[in-house]
Amino acid sequence: MLKKLHIENYAIIDEIEIDFSNRLNIITGETGAGKSILMGALSLILGERADTSALLNQDKKCFIEGIFTIDDKKDVEIFLKENDLEEADELVLRREISANGKSRAFINDSPATLQQLKQLASLLVDLHQQFDSLALGESDFQREVIDALANNLLTIESYQNLYRQWLQAKKELEELHLQKNNFTKEADYHQFLFDELNELGLRENELEELDNELKLLNNSEGIKTALSKVYFELKESELPIVQLLKQLSNQLQTYALLNENISNIIQRLQSSQIELQDIAEEADKINDSVNYDEKRIEIINEKLSNGYKLLKKHGVKTTNELLSIQNDLQKKLQAVLNIDESIITKEKEVFDLFKQLEEKANIISKARNKEANPLEEKVNRLLAQVGMPNAKLKVEIKDAGLNQFGKNTIEFLFDANKSNRFEPIRKVASGGELSRLMLCIKSLVAESIDLPTMIFDEIDTGISGEAAKQVGIIMKQLSAKRQVICITHQPQIAGKADAHFFVYKEIKADAIKTNIRLLNNDERIITIAQMLSGEKPTAAAIANAREMMMN
Repeated sequence: MLKKLHIENYAIIDEIEIDFSNRLNIITGETGAGKSILMGALSLILGERADTSALLNQDKKCFIEGIFTIDDKKDVEIFLKENDLEEADELVLRREISANGKSRAFINDSPATLQQLKQLASLLVDLHQQFDSLALGESDFQREVIDALANNLLTIESYQNLYRQWLQAKKELEELHLQKNNFTKEADYHQFLFDELNELGLRENELEELDNELKLLNNSEGIKTALSKVYFELKESELPIVQLLKQLSNQLQTYALLNENISNIIQRLQSSQIELQDIAEEADKINDSVNYDEKRIEIINEKLSNGYKLLKKHGVKTTNELLSIQNDLQKKLQAVLNIDESIITKEKEVFDLFKQLEEKANIISKARNKEANPLEEKVNRLLAQVGMPNAKLKVEIKDAGLNQFGKNTIEFLFDANKSNRFEPIRKVASGGELSRLMLCIKSLVAESIDLPTMIFDEIDTGISGEAAKQVGIIMKQLSAKRQVICITHQPQIAGKADAHFFVYKEIKADAIKTNIRLLNNDERIITIAQMLSGEKPTAAAIANAREMMMN
């Protein structure tokens, strides 16, 4: 609810502050006193564009601030979170307009755009003015009204979860079909590339190993000669090195006990003899394994040639990279085989979700159609009470394709003059008719829809007497559930106020200024009596005013 409104330097307002009641707030005052100026100032914190001509003092900035209590409004909390704005128990919307025309907007002291201000304000305030384009003409609001009265909200929430799943499944099915088309186009080429790699039959690091083997085979004769010489010199020459080391060790053995160092040398000679003997045997063994094999060289050359061609073709450098490509191609080919099965499974999922959606949509639609006639009757009864006896509302519900709210289009049709020519509200209803029609409808759904603060600016245009009284009664009932602020000229409506504010002009420093004050009980009686009979109210008018307030 709007807790407080503070205005400085706007039009002929110097500075005023209004503390609103959380029930029915009535604003009255003579024509030209400045009631519409209040609405103009309020519209600035609701996101309307600013005009520097509205500045009272061109040397000072204009300042308008509204303080709202949130009362756990989930949509407001979501907005603040999505826009990275500070959350608090109270919400402060502020506009500042400098003399050069620069306008700044703030939400909880954080700079905000006009669009953000307007979006947030729409969740906090519902402003009804003459000739406004009201929410009543919008299909979303009309649907919300029917669904609120039909107790569809939980069913729609469940339906929307299914609807999101259905849309996601449809998207995934489309992607599968697209993949299949791409797979079909590329499958033959992928098969050719895979067969080419598969036919070569590579294993990990094979090309690198074959390259090393080829170098060994091509140098086999030189290797065998070197190894044979090593073996010969170590074991089979006229004076083999192994034998020579043994002799030297034996010669020193006689003196081993005489000198500890000689004993160490003998041990080292014996170790070297054993090591060299082992080297000779290893060299001989390797020599036996190294053989020139022309046929093997030919096989290796062919495989390396084919392997190098594929390395170049695929732009890679190692066997393992080729094997990775082969594995990816195999997966793609397998996907071609699997995708038809995936498509069949996904089509069944889409179909099943669609059937569930249709069932829920039918339940929602049935509840809507059941509520249409009672809503028409209730609204038409209220329209007669508020001075529109010839006006009729008709609710038109048509079947349509599945959408996020079911399978219906909902249109409120209106006939202002018993012509039996019903047209969409947005096309035929006047500003005053719209305001009173909106009041009637919202009074019926106030308990079911989380309505914001409702502000009615001169909703009573063109009515008086009993019709005005009925408007006041409906507003009073509505304010029991939601804060209502109403600017009125009708004493019957003013008499229903929980808080009655009076707008007036006064002269300050030789200048006319607009001001406002909260009336006490006695002041209210006099003000309502003046609205009934003029500036000097009669005793009868005073008595009538007192009765209006009591009732």
